[in-house]
Amino acid sequence: MAKKKALITGITGQDGSYLAEYLLGLGYEVHGIIRRVALEDQKHRLWRIRDILDQLKLHCGSLESYPSIYKIVSEIQPDECYHLAAQSFVAYSFEDEFSTLNTNINGTHYVLSSIKNACPGCRVYFAGSSEMFGKAEEVPQNEKTRFHPRSIYGISKSAGYDLTRNYREAFNMFAASGILFNHESPRRGFEFVTRKITSAAAQIKLGKMDKLFLGNLEAKRDWGHASEYVKAMHAMLNHTQPDDFVIATGESHSVKEFVEGAFAELDLDYKKHVEIQEELYRPAEVDLLIGDTTKARKELGWQPKVTFEELVKEMIKSDYELFRKREA
Repeated sequence: MAKKKALITGITGQDGSYLAEYLLGLGYEVHGIIRRVALEDQKHRLWRIRDILDQLKLHCGSLESYPSIYKIVSEIQPDECYHLAAQSFVAYSFEDEFSTLNTNINGTHYVLSSIKNACPGCRVYFAGSSEMFGKAEEVPQNEKTRFHPRSIYGISKSAGYDLTRNYREAFNMFAASGILFNHESPRRGFEFVTRKITSAAAQIKLGKMDKLFLGNLEAKRDWGHASEYVKAMHAMLNHTQPDDFVIATGESHSVKEFVEGAFAELDLDYKKHVEIQEELYRPAEVDLLIGDTTKARKELGWQPKVTFEELVKEMIKSDYELFRKREA
């Protein structure tokens, strides 16, 4: 029996790398789209997938080019496509609104259209985001909660969500969206607040830094582990019918709690090292996001196992080892 083929956009990112590993473990033939520059700087751009590179089939392409995406989809004829690639750093989306909208909305449109025209039997997953809820009208948020995004990133993801739903309804495609709440890991980018915290705490412990500058410590998020969330993506595309699902832990923790936990793991008092900078506050803050995963638990049989405390501990341990080795 032929192997199932999966195509992942954003395979070099946190989620893409975990998903690729998971699918390989299930016996899939895994393809990924990467930028050509990634091949020229593999050490920095492919570090998350370096251990499985020899098992992957990588294709150079650009989400800003429809012909590029169409050609790859036509050649591979995937059974499943996971569209994870996006400009996903919220703070940056305030600084460069145009490229965020262009990449995230057009890129999603190009992927959906390419599959519709070149491989209509392929099942498509769109990576939605809890940032689509933004200034949410209810707590916790579920699949029926109205979107009120408070960032260009959130707006671009809301548009991608609607595009995906429209392709499902208009063209009878198997197109599903995962509304994923914050999910972290040692593979998170350094620009994201969780990794910014754990990498700074590790360097402070090692004497390489003294101060960590942060914005709103009271903002609350629903934080889970990325390695578990990618399993939900796969479950969505192997469900009996295409649908949209909230994926979260159902617990909320503040940025301050994350800071306290991370610094405490290294026997540090965060109050001696953390300083608040007003300019690091978002222009429009999202104060409280927490997901209701009743539907995912019931229909997909999915539920998270890694606790908030375990997540913080894993990330701080990983970063401490990373910077200790760099020092050696």
